Amino acid sequence: MGWWRIDTDALAQSRFVVSALAETTAALMALERRTAPHPGDRAWLADRLPHYRAYLAAEPVTAALVRAALGRLWIAGFLTPPPDGRSFEEELAPVRATPDAVVRTDLRAASGRLPESLARARGLGPRTAELLEWVWAEAVRPDWERRRRVAEADILVRTRDLSRGGWASALSGMRPGMAWLGEGRLRINLQDRPPRELSGDAGLVFVPVTPGHGWVAWTGSYRHALVYPCEGQLTQSGTAPQALVRLLGPVRARVLILLESPKSTTQLVALTGLGLGTVSGQLKVLLAAGLILRRRTGRTVLYSRVAAGDVLVAASTGTP
Repeated sequence: MGWWRIDTDALAQSRFVVSALAETTAALMALERRTAPHPGDRAWLADRLPHYRAYLAAEPVTAALVRAALGRLWIAGFLTPPPDGRSFEEELAPVRATPDAVVRTDLRAASGRLPESLARARGLGPRTAELLEWVWAEAVRPDWERRRRVAEADILVRTRDLSRGGWASALSGMRPGMAWLGEGRLRINLQDRPPRELSGDAGLVFVPVTPGHGWVAWTGSYRHALVYPCEGQLTQSGTAPQALVRLLGPVRARVLILLESPKSTTQLVALTGLGLGTVSGQLKVLLAAGLILRRRTGRTVLYSRVAAGDVLVAASTGTP
């Protein structure tokens, strides 16, 4: 299995970040693998996939490049530099600057072989950067504010778990097979990989993304990242049907849709982008109408829909 040994100094410097490049890379994986694990992603995939295919049809070298980079053995390292929360272009710069020889070495490691077209091609790093720029502009940036809010809401969940149960609680289950094993050991996946030692000032960041893809990345021994999918229930769009909007108003309708699963006020603020006072006011109205309930779990107050709220949502969508 793959695991990392993390000493206390490295763990103390660990942090969560939101990364536009990581979100874009995860979207590229979703497009290339044609995967939409959450219902809200299916319309996005259906809309963007034909454009993505057309782009690659016009760029056959890039098509071979992305297939090899997302290989059957591994994800090519040059494609996934550890994010650090800087701007999209700043995080993309190392990809663009990767020498062809390094790209080819990484592709062989990822796929086990190098297609002939890539053995002769030049400017592989810039080609990859251009593809990621296209995915960002065409498939991610139009929806970036919502995606960013979902990632921030996931971080709130993780930091709440961290405050309650420490790093073992926050990290276990973040990705399939991931668990805190004790004695400074973090199992990152179930693959047979050599362990890595993270000590001293080795940077470690945890990066949530909304598509259902994740990976690990590192640069030398001093920068490490673990990219993981956001909790599925957070990735739902929360888009309210127009019938419900006309009845309750746009804000209350969206809050009611989002409360299909329990959420805190802080999570709702992160997901909607609204102020705390606005969200709290809408929750009071929905509580008074008997559409949601409020309960305390430890130090957190959670809100969720009750049967009356479910019936109202179902009626507005025509769901039996």
